[in-house]
Amino acid sequence: MSKVVIINHPLIQHKLSIIRSKETSSKEFRELVQEVGSLMTYEATRDLEVQPVEIETPLAKTIQHELKDNIVIVPVLRAGLGMADGISDMIPHARVGHLGLYRNESTLEACRYYAKLPKGIEKAVVILVDPMLATGNTVVSAVDIIKESGAKKIIYVGLVGVQEGIDNIVKHHPDVDIYLASKDERLNEVGYIVPGLGDCGDRLFGTK
Repeated sequence: MSKVVIINHPLIQHKLSIIRSKETSSKEFRELVQEVGSLMTYEATRDLEVQPVEIETPLAKTIQHELKDNIVIVPVLRAGLGMADGISDMIPHARVGHLGLYRNESTLEACRYYAKLPKGIEKAVVILVDPMLATGNTVVSAVDIIKESGAKKIIYVGLVGVQEGIDNIVKHHPDVDIYLASKDERLNEVGYIVPGLGDCGDRLFGTK
C-alpha cells in the first residue's frame, strides 16, 4: 500500500504560504518552488538504500556509504520543471526524463504529447514530479507510462494535493509512495485545487 506523507516542516510551510499568495511574482515563485523541491527531497529519499564503499580520507581508509540505486527524476511538463530543478540540486548525479501531459478541460483526463525517458530506467528509482495533485489522473497516467518503460520503483513528489487525487493513485498504483507539502481542502467545480495556488505552470513561467 502507498505510503502517504505530508511534509509539515516549518520551512516548507513558510515558503508554501508565499507560493500560494497571488501577489508573489513569477521570479520569486520559481525560486521558492525550487527551494521547496530541494527541502522535500530529504524526506522523499529517506528510504533509499545505501551500500558500503571504501574511501580514503586525508588521514585513513574508511568504510562509508553511497546510494545503491541510480536515480531518475521525471517532471511532468511544464509545472514539474520548477520542483525538479530543486530535487536535481540535491541529487546532481541523477538523470532526468520528461513527460508531456495536459489535462483535457472537458473530461479532466490526461492526454500525452511527449515522453523521453533515460535508458536503464528499469534499474533506477524514479522520482516523478508534478506540483498539483488534483483528480490524480495526470499522475496515474504518468506512472502508467513510466512503468511501461520498465521502472519498478516510483516515488511521487508534489506540492499540494487533495484526497481525491491521493485515492486515485492508491487505487491504480498502490506501490507508489506519495509525498506532498500540503493536503488541501477540495476540488472546485472545474477540478482545481482549493485553496491551492492557481495554475502552477503559468505562475512559474509568467504565461498568464
